[in-house]
Amino acid sequence: MMILTADPHFSDMALEELRQDCPTAQVRQTLEPGLWLIDLPDGFFALAEQWRRQPPIFVRHICPVMLTLAWDTAVSPPHIAAELGDLFDPALPFSVQTRTVGDTAVKPFDINKPLSEAIQQATGTPLDVRQPVQILSVVMHGRTAHIGLSLAAHNLSDWAGGMRRFAREKEQISRAEFKLLEAIEVFEIALPAYGRALDLGAAPGGWTRVLHKREQYVTAVDPANLHPSLYRIRTIRHKRMTAEEYLAEGPDTYDLIVNDMRQDARDSARLMVDFAPYLYRHGTALMTFKLPENGRANVIDHAFNILSQSYAIAGARQLFHNRSEITVYLNVKRDA
Repeated sequence: MMILTADPHFSDMALEELRQDCPTAQVRQTLEPGLWLIDLPDGFFALAEQWRRQPPIFVRHICPVMLTLAWDTAVSPPHIAAELGDLFDPALPFSVQTRTVGDTAVKPFDINKPLSEAIQQATGTPLDVRQPVQILSVVMHGRTAHIGLSLAAHNLSDWAGGMRRFAREKEQISRAEFKLLEAIEVFEIALPAYGRALDLGAAPGGWTRVLHKREQYVTAVDPANLHPSLYRIRTIRHKRMTAEEYLAEGPDTYDLIVNDMRQDARDSARLMVDFAPYLYRHGTALMTFKLPENGRANVIDHAFNILSQSYAIAGARQLFHNRSEITVYLNVKRDA
């Protein structure tokens, strides 16, 4: 069995991905919207390895269920350590990640601390909550604990339930910054030192600020004003025009193009194709698809087909900081 997590708004899309990649899987129980207990006749690790190599778009997090019990803080940690201890690799750091669902008085810390201590005592495995290689996942549903051990690489996210949190900074301009930060992390985007970045539809400038902090020279294109703090930065220039007007003007050449504009995903894809010739041969792009309530799969397929004229799809995910959208990472084709 496993626990599968997705944004409730995209439950149908996530379960369809599961059905396509593992036809024998069955939903045993819906623990809450966007959180399911899944029967896997073929086991967790075959599917996890498949999704590690080619991640789904809408399934945000998975973890195995190897043990199910009624939680008792005094008894459960040593029992779990005894049952699952032999599965730990003592050479690889681990962490315990707990989520609570439904009516339960137990807090994640009340589980993480005693369970981590019991595992360390029983196995000698080092604890590292920041960069674990092994994760012992616990999902508390009422008083019932669903528990399983897996490599962090097999969970689709290092964070419990895929809920990646970032600290709010004093200089932060918008919540959209979290979306770009998460995308850089998830897609492992290596920005070139002192690279040239183009931010389409930049106002008020959250993504521009993030790129500047990563030592990029940013051209921000938007007819609206940027945040006043950005005008004091010499490595940011504001082109006060639409993306189409900038295209007609004759853009410079860039290492990275980003686009978080609020427009139909297919129109946004066409715009990115128009800008592809202005990427260096090693260039990459990052964009969001704003998705409608109905016909989302068709919109995604159509937008991908448009992009395929000039780009290879390097990744597409419905990130924790996405709302009614997905984030798409692109590599420009050499002959674009």
